[in-house]
Amino acid sequence: MTTDARITRFAIPRLEDLPADMQERINEVAEKSGFIPNVFLALAHRPDEFRAFFAYHDALMEKPGNLTKAEREMIVVATSSVNQCQYCVIAHGAILRVRAKDPLIADQIAVNYRKADISDRHKAMLDFAVKVTSSSYEVDENDIDALKQHGFDEEDVWDVMAIAAFFGMSNRLANVAQMRVNPEFYSLGR
Repeated sequence: MTTDARITRFAIPRLEDLPADMQERINEVAEKSGFIPNVFLALAHRPDEFRAFFAYHDALMEKPGNLTKAEREMIVVATSSVNQCQYCVIAHGAILRVRAKDPLIADQIAVNYRKADISDRHKAMLDFAVKVTSSSYEVDENDIDALKQHGFDEEDVWDVMAIAAFFGMSNRLANVAQMRVNPEFYSLGR
């Protein structure tokens, strides 16, 4: 196994050189998790984009609504698997394990959510998210109706769609930037 200390192909700014609001955000995350997730360091390369990225991330992933935080993470893991984004599958898989209080769920969803130990409702949610990820141009009323049959309302449909779309962008950034996942993520929630 080769080990490369670089966490991304792009330059990482020094924390002390970042604007105060970004330093504060990174310090809060480090205090809460015990480490600085590499995505924060990698995106700090461009402060305006860092702020926009995390503002939209938080608007989707931290807001109240009918989708639980674990369900939101399920969407991220399933769609990131489709996009072959190692960083997001592992990092959000760890968050999913913690939020679902289930050490197996993230691996099952990442490998094949259709065979995972999840409800039919969750499978329908992930079917839709994966379709948004891989063939959004094919989404039609039948897809929306399938979600509604499982109790999802229009706001939920929007949330699933937006999370899948946002992480499609995130996956592409992480893949092209060659973002390496923090080792700490591998053992979280196990």
